[in-house]
Amino acid sequence: MGLSAQTADKQLSLPFVLALSIGDSVLLIVLMIALLRAHGDDPWTLWRGHRPLAREVALGIGLVLVAVALVGLLMGSVQAFAPWLRNVPTNPLEALARGGPGDAVIFGVVAIVAGGIREELQRAFLLQRFERHLGGTAVGVVVLSTAFGLGHLLQGWDAAIATGILGAFWAIVYVKRRSSVAPIISHAGFNSLEVIRIAVAGS
Repeated sequence: MGLSAQTADKQLSLPFVLALSIGDSVLLIVLMIALLRAHGDDPWTLWRGHRPLAREVALGIGLVLVAVALVGLLMGSVQAFAPWLRNVPTNPLEALARGGPGDAVIFGVVAIVAGGIREELQRAFLLQRFERHLGGTAVGVVVLSTAFGLGHLLQGWDAAIATGILGAFWAIVYVKRRSSVAPIISHAGFNSLEVIRIAVAGS
């Protein structure tokens, strides 16, 4: 589309990240729906589940705090016991939220749509594939969480480890609840708080 991945000062470009993340999210969700229907599955049932919506929303809000505490504990432990895992001094994604309130809002939308919504719908879809065809649910949780962590290596080994464990946490919530509602709200809420923290307080 002619968008450059980097700005003139070699930082990630917010328009590029926005276009890539939202475009990827739309394409992936459409593809998952098509594949589910082709196999006779109902996307709504896979993602919404059968539990009362209000209860799942409330659970998701509560799990935002659990996710924040979990990451705080993990990052604090890394800093205390394995500081060499912090191999990226400045998270390159953080700069996207520091260009002013407008940039923070745009990056927040990316974090909610591409992070909270797309990644949790994708996690449920892939967990179903593992459960049926690829070795079982436990294998799916391990493989997907490892891949989720490795997908964040751009942010450093410490962030990759914390993100992988967060991925396992949300995967287990989905497996127990059979609904993506609580993981979506927890993930989106966590990402939103991170964007606000970066925009207001810095790194």
